[in-house]
Amino acid sequence: MTDLPLVHHEAYEVDIGAHVFPTRKYRLVLGRLLSEGAITESQLRRPEPVSDADIGLAHTSVYIDKINNDTLSVPEQMLLEVPFSRELRDGMWLCSGGSRLAGQLALEHGVSVHLGGGFHHAYPDHGEGFCLINDVAVAIEMLRRDGAIERAAVVDLDVHHGNGTAAIFASEPEVFTFSMHQQNNYPAWKPPSDLDLGLEDRTDDATYLAALGRHLPQILESHKPDLVYYLAGADPYEHDQLGGLSLTLDGLRRRDEFVFSSCGEAGVPVAVAFAGGYAVQPDDTVEIHCNTVREARRRLEATD
Repeated sequence: MTDLPLVHHEAYEVDIGAHVFPTRKYRLVLGRLLSEGAITESQLRRPEPVSDADIGLAHTSVYIDKINNDTLSVPEQMLLEVPFSRELRDGMWLCSGGSRLAGQLALEHGVSVHLGGGFHHAYPDHGEGFCLINDVAVAIEMLRRDGAIERAAVVDLDVHHGNGTAAIFASEPEVFTFSMHQQNNYPAWKPPSDLDLGLEDRTDDATYLAALGRHLPQILESHKPDLVYYLAGADPYEHDQLGGLSLTLDGLRRRDEFVFSSCGEAGVPVAVAFAGGYAVQPDDTVEIHCNTVREARRRLEATD
C-alpha cells in the first residue's frame, strides 16, 4: 500500500506576534495526525528553499529585491498585513519549495498534501492579505519549466477570492484558475479567474456542494490538467473569524472528499495546500485541516 506523502517544515511557523493568522496550526495539525496514528514520520518530506530565480518565475525582480533587501515601503507592509521579517522571507522560500515538492509527489503517487502553502493573495509585484509570495504559482511555473507538466489547474476553495493567482495566470491558457469564495469578502477588487463562483453570505453545505458538483468535473474534463493544486481553505467554516459562509465540519470534509474523488475519477493527480483558516476556536481549524489529510489518505488507499 502506498503511503500518503506529506510535505512539512518547522520554519513555516513564523513568529508574527499576536495575530489572527495562526502559524502554529501547521505544527498542531502534524502533531494531531501523528498522535492518532493517521500518519507516520516516514511519510514526511522536508522541502528545500527555492532560488530567487525560481521565485522570479511568478514575481518581478524588483519585488524580490525589495524582499531580500528589506526595503518594502510602509504602504507595502501595511498591504501585506503581517509583520515582515527575514524569518518570513526564508519561510516563504521554503514554502514555495514545499509546494513544488508536493506537486512532484502528487505526480508520482496521485495525491500529496503540503502541510502549509496556498498563499494566493500575492501578486507578481506585491504581497497582500498575509501572503508575501504566491507559493503555488511559483511551484506550477517551476514544474512547467522543468517539463514535469504542461497544463495545471488551481482549485481554490478558500473563503477568499484567489486574486493574486488570477492575476499571475491571467494570460496563461495552460493554467486554469478556479476560485469559489464568498463574494462579499476580501479582497474588494477581484481580478477574474478563468472561473469565479462568488457565493452569497451564509451559504450552507448543500448549496456549496451542489455548486462545486456542477463545475469541478466540467473543469477537469474540459481543461484536462496534468496536475491540480487544491487550496483546501478551512475558512469557509461557519465559525471562522474572517469568513461569512456557513459550512460545517462535515460539509468541509465532504468538500474534500468530492475534490479527491473527482480528480481520481478524471485520472488527475492532486496536490493539496492548506491556505486559510481562522476559526474562533483554533482547534476547529486544526481539525478541518486534519480532515483534509484523512480524506486524502482514504482516496489514496482506495486506489491501491
